[in-house]
Amino acid sequence: MRVSRWLIVVCVIAALHGAAFIVYQRPDWMTEWSDQDGYRRLGESLARTGKFTRFPDAATFVPEVIRTPAYPIFVAAIYKVAGASQTAVALAQTALFILICLLVFAITRTIAGDGIALGAAALTALFPPIPYFGALVMTEVWTTFLFTVGVWLTLRGWRDRSPWTFAALGFVLAATALSRPAFVLFPCALIAVGGIETLAGGRAPRLVHWATMLAAFAITLAPWLAYNYVNLGRITLSPAGGIGRGLWEGSWQATWPGRIQNELTHLADDIEDRGELDAQVRAVAAREHVDPGPMLEYVHQWEDIRDIWTKPTDPVQRAAARVAADQEYGRVAIANVRSDSIAHLVKRLARGVFVLWAGDIPIRYSRINLTPAIVIRFFWAVQAVLVAASIAGLVALARGGRGVEALLLAAPLVYITAVHFPLLTEARQSLPAKPVVLLLAALAIGHAFARSLAGKAQVHERQHL
Repeated sequence: MRVSRWLIVVCVIAALHGAAFIVYQRPDWMTEWSDQDGYRRLGESLARTGKFTRFPDAATFVPEVIRTPAYPIFVAAIYKVAGASQTAVALAQTALFILICLLVFAITRTIAGDGIALGAAALTALFPPIPYFGALVMTEVWTTFLFTVGVWLTLRGWRDRSPWTFAALGFVLAATALSRPAFVLFPCALIAVGGIETLAGGRAPRLVHWATMLAAFAITLAPWLAYNYVNLGRITLSPAGGIGRGLWEGSWQATWPGRIQNELTHLADDIEDRGELDAQVRAVAAREHVDPGPMLEYVHQWEDIRDIWTKPTDPVQRAAARVAADQEYGRVAIANVRSDSIAHLVKRLARGVFVLWAGDIPIRYSRINLTPAIVIRFFWAVQAVLVAASIAGLVALARGGRGVEALLLAAPLVYITAVHFPLLTEARQSLPAKPVVLLLAALAIGHAFARSLAGKAQVHERQHL
């Protein structure tokens, strides 16, 4: 069977995988993953009025202070065509999943040929976390698609040195940052790779290429930066959805197992009376045989800071309060980190890196806490193996004389780890780089298979001498 036919088979697998998760996730659409509501409202507002706000009918314009605009624009475009339908969004994101598989094929093909490229595309089509999020109105699959396009353009630009390719790369990386602000510094990571290549005596892109990329990047970001400056008086990518809350949540990560921390969070969310809350928290501490002090401190911080931005009822005041709350999250987070023991800090960072790269659990959110631990550990183990294989793939590339490709494909892994290292880490934060992980794992498997065949051929040849 020709390569094109096998590629069609891979696309069909991806489509069926996406459809299966649409059916599976449907019961949680309106009850779980609260982030969905914000994106739905912004998408509906943009589709109906063209205004980027959750309150398009308010007498005074209420700026959006949490979400960046790229993904809501994507949702709005779907709503314009198909109405405010989650099924339509999920189907569109399944189409993006298919395109991601094709991009993985295209990237791998230039490095290792058709056979391994097909294997990498098939591995991507079978990887559950991508279609898992494809069934939800959330940024994950959209950002993964954009970032994978960025990786493809990076490798292409390194080969053809076309200013147009670097301009397209700048635009795509800006769109990625406008979907997930954590990627705003990724152009700097690529320039750093170029510097390493230059120091090693290689042929890196010239200054004009990087300048073109940065110019396109800045021009694409400019309207959003202007929106924040006009409405909030700040030139910032994400005024309140910044690193303050991530730092605060990260400062508590690994203090208790995830299920216990989730239980404490729900208690702090659901119980307003401080006395009743403290009693419930002490009951949890007694049940788990741990000191209640840190648990009480956690829930008190949660309530006190959350009150800053949930108590105001006026939408305009609440938007301003959300910015103030993020600053308070950051202040308290720094105080928490300063009081941490070295042992806890090491434990938190080690756990954070593991969760970031191997913590995806493709089980419906409403069912996760009912899932046996052995099943969750199985998912973790499979992903840990894939990450280990991706590192082996990088080594194989470097040893095979493709050091530039190894550096460029390592850049997303290093960048995402470095950016999220001090923050609360969730597996979905690394999802945009998972296609790179999967194609590197396919390279490692292909390299090991080729070495095995070569070894068997040598043995066979010696037997006939």
